[in-house]
Amino acid sequence: MKVLVPVKRVVDYNVKVRVKSDQSGVDIANVKMSMNPFDEIAIEEAVRLKEQGLVSEVIAVSCGVLQCQETLRTAMAIGADRAILVETAEELQPLAVAKLLKAILDKESASLVILGKQAIDDDCNQTGQMLAALARLPQATFASKVVIADGRAQVTREVDGGLETLSVSLPAIITTDLRLNEPRYVTLPNIMKAKKKQLDHMKPEDLGVDVTPRIKTLRVCEPPKRAAGVMVPDVATLVDKLRNEAKVI
Repeated sequence: MKVLVPVKRVVDYNVKVRVKSDQSGVDIANVKMSMNPFDEIAIEEAVRLKEQGLVSEVIAVSCGVLQCQETLRTAMAIGADRAILVETAEELQPLAVAKLLKAILDKESASLVILGKQAIDDDCNQTGQMLAALARLPQATFASKVVIADGRAQVTREVDGGLETLSVSLPAIITTDLRLNEPRYVTLPNIMKAKKKQLDHMKPEDLGVDVTPRIKTLRVCEPPKRAAGVMVPDVATLVDKLRNEAKVI
């Protein structure tokens, strides 16, 4: 059984992002980039399934600029067997990524796709659901536990009222939540082994997919700074400010 794991190159979660002076987007010049944390969880889960003998091959996939191959090498250092880079300089939106993944899914005939529930740069939380719709496959989102047996995936997910358990037939799409696992530390020997693993390059046109953006970002700006607090002498003054200034009562 093949497992496809999409991974995305994003600004490292420890970095404080800056908005460009022309408000056209986020400044990523000379900024540390890393794998999306939810995708790390996805690749870890796929590798664990392989270690259990349930999966024969783990294939990491990334879409974007040439530097995304660094993210793929990290995925292979975690344990992916090989990787595919769909190289493009276009701004990729969730629908375009879903179409690219659908084409690769058909090409590789994978039985399972495990991907992070969202990317920390745009927080769209759309790609997995769109891929399931395009591929006409069952989906289980926000997984906190995954069990594969008898051609089905049993997925436990957190909902407002507690835990919900779904059983979906394979092939299927699963998106990962934070509590699914703790990604392993990548060791130097595995990093060296990853450099020798297969990494295929292709273009969107090779897959017959148009990735032209459909949504235009008009402006990106920082949230307003929080105003400083004030001390009030008594409860009456506090209530007056809440009623007349804050307008909350």
